[in-house]
Amino acid sequence: MSAKKEKPVHSLIAGTIAGAIEAFVTYPTEFVKTRSQFGGQARESPIAILRTTLREKGVTGLYSGCSALVIGNSVKAGVRFVTYDHIKGMLADPDGKVSAPKSLLAGLGAGMMEAIMAVTPSETIKTKLIDDAKRPNPQYRGLVHGTMSIIRQDGFFGIYRGLFPVMMRQGCNSAVRFTTYTTLKQFVQGTARPGQQLPTGITFAIGAIAGLVTVYTTQPLDVIKTRMQSLDASKHYRNSFHCGYRIFTEEGLLRFWTGTTPRLARLIMSGGIVFTVYENVIKLIGERG
Repeated sequence: MSAKKEKPVHSLIAGTIAGAIEAFVTYPTEFVKTRSQFGGQARESPIAILRTTLREKGVTGLYSGCSALVIGNSVKAGVRFVTYDHIKGMLADPDGKVSAPKSLLAGLGAGMMEAIMAVTPSETIKTKLIDDAKRPNPQYRGLVHGTMSIIRQDGFFGIYRGLFPVMMRQGCNSAVRFTTYTTLKQFVQGTARPGQQLPTGITFAIGAIAGLVTVYTTQPLDVIKTRMQSLDASKHYRNSFHCGYRIFTEEGLLRFWTGTTPRLARLIMSGGIVFTVYENVIKLIGERG
């Protein structure tokens, strides 16, 4: 993230582009992660899910629900960076530096906002499309038909199922990711490269580390979110707390870290891609402006 306060429109453009690219490139890992988190006795490993999907559906099967995530992720990233840059700008010191606690607060606010504006609807639709795709006779015929069917069956607020765990996850995600990224970036710029633009390779590496830290600290919230957005969630769980309680008592503590490997692969790549694309688009817009 740049030390100076970015213009909101620049943050929005750069964030939207970064989010769309990141979602498409990393989607197969998101598909595998989501499939592995569904309930039931027949639990498949990430490798087994990959093999089964490729054998039965082909490569396109790994992109079931992709449209929902790409659209949602581009909007999400735009909202996230606009909100984070705005709050960070208000909290930064005269030199543009942001302390870790202030970065945590800015990231938390950005995560909450993106959960309401973009993440919950897109994640709900994506999760239901993935859940439906594994059935012998899927009922949804793509993004538009699936979305209309969900709204028709559950009402408009049906696409906001799991809002609370999504807000908690996104708030924690952004708080941890931005704090890790900003702290590491300021450290590198302040020691090895004072006052200089970081090379793409270093930006990618810092973003990847931020993704790694984010996965292990927020995975339980991600598992609860996935369960609450599945097709049969209302039959099994009264709310997010009841869902978490049932997972803990019936499946054990380690079940909260199910899907860590594919999510780790995604967020390491995601962190590297999204921050690298964002920084470069901001630089490009600044040069042309």
